[in-house]
Amino acid sequence: MNRTPLKIAMHGVTGRMGTNQHLIRSVLAIMRQGGVKLANGEMQQIEPILLGRSPSKLQKLAETVATREIGRSIAWTTDMEAVLNDKSIPIFFDASSTQTRPEVLRAAMEHGKAVYCEKPIATEPNAAKELADFAAKTGMKNGAVQDKLWLPGIRKLRMLREQGFFGKILSVRGEFGYWVFTGHDQDQPVQRPSWNYRSQDGGGIMIDMFCHWEYLISDLFGPIDRVLAHATIEIPERIDESGAAYKCTADDAAYAIFVLKNGVTCQFNSSWTTRVRRDDLLTVQVDGTHGSAVAGLRECWIQSAGATPKPTWNPDIPQPINFFESWQQMPNTVEYDNAFKIQWELFIKHFVGEGEFPWSLASAAAGVRLANAGQQSVDEHRWVSVQ
Repeated sequence: MNRTPLKIAMHGVTGRMGTNQHLIRSVLAIMRQGGVKLANGEMQQIEPILLGRSPSKLQKLAETVATREIGRSIAWTTDMEAVLNDKSIPIFFDASSTQTRPEVLRAAMEHGKAVYCEKPIATEPNAAKELADFAAKTGMKNGAVQDKLWLPGIRKLRMLREQGFFGKILSVRGEFGYWVFTGHDQDQPVQRPSWNYRSQDGGGIMIDMFCHWEYLISDLFGPIDRVLAHATIEIPERIDESGAAYKCTADDAAYAIFVLKNGVTCQFNSSWTTRVRRDDLLTVQVDGTHGSAVAGLRECWIQSAGATPKPTWNPDIPQPINFFESWQQMPNTVEYDNAFKIQWELFIKHFVGEGEFPWSLASAAAGVRLANAGQQSVDEHRWVSVQ
């Protein structure tokens, strides 16, 4: 049995992430499968309405892209007020500018809509807290994207932790990033939008990635107590979408040590100026008394205490041990769906009254606090407690 489709306003999905992960691989994929299956066997269908500023981009997504994916077009509009005042649209999703997100989400909740949004939910911790408090005051259901939790590699790490594979967890090391071309060579076009490198537009790798590291670390290993960070602008000039050079004012690399309340040390390097020589664009290594694991986006490799080699330091001879050979790749015992789609389905279930949704605006505000603490550490050259 199918339920009446839920209308979802999708604001700001013309960008790379909004188009690919949220519209195509999540919402349209849910429509293609007939909706979200509920516990009673019913299918909760959905109906998106695209909202933004560019008629040409919206029309292409709503007609060309949607028709390719689901065989028909979907609605689109540039009229924000009309969408906010339309009582037949109960859910408002935002993936537009971080700087305008608090204002947009607040307006949506004032009009009685549940909200779901990309992260970060704000650029400043006070704005994030005010938004989360307003959501609590209105009682509107709300959530923020925390996609890394449903990546296959991270899910495997969680399973290992729950099975006690690590014994006592000693330390965690995260390596994230890749080389983002500057645009100076026309044969190597940039892979990220220029606003990412302008602080005045809400850019910066610290505000972007520390929001991810907060929920990832807290969920897997425990709450963060304090941070010591360094951030820098390593490439001072890049080329924007129009081909013009611009000055980079936001950090493109950030390095941090997070000490958890349980004493575990986590080191995370985040960089858009590094060339990858590791298993994936993100790798997380967990070392424990009984074993270690290295997770990428999809795969995970493990080494138990019994399989740990005994190296000898001798720089005068070639290394006799192939350290990769003693690691075992974990099998894929289940079929892993898209991480963004999984959380979309959970939010839709939550909206119709099936299940809690702990990944709320209040939860996302913690990520903004961590990014702010990291920036304070950079500015003051010291450890900063995470409140």
